[in-house]
Amino acid sequence: MTNSQQQKYHAIIHGAATVCAGIGGGMAQMPGSDNALIIPVQVGMIISLAAVFGIELSEAAAKSTLATATASLVGRGISQALLGWISGFGNALNAATAFAVTESIAWAVANDFSANQPAL
Repeated sequence: MTNSQQQKYHAIIHGAATVCAGIGGGMAQMPGSDNALIIPVQVGMIISLAAVFGIELSEAAAKSTLATATASLVGRGISQALLGWISGFGNALNAATAFAVTESIAWAVANDFSANQPAL
């Protein structure tokens, strides 16, 4: 991964994770409803990450990639169900987990795209 690619990845990943944190934090008292807004952000993020390496990725392929990478969402769902409804604390917890899950997914995908890039 070149420095230029790394800078682009950081901007895409941290931007998407921040947006997801805002969504998760803002919608903490409505269990499950944030997924409808977070998933499109993550799909767009994956498509943007692919573009950094010149990979043309369809929305369907990005959704498939996201589905494969989201095993950690089980933990997020559990924490949201148990503690997300607590005003203030739940908002912070949901924001932090949305941020962390998005970052984790993004770096796993980024590393996969990087590993599969032909040598320059």
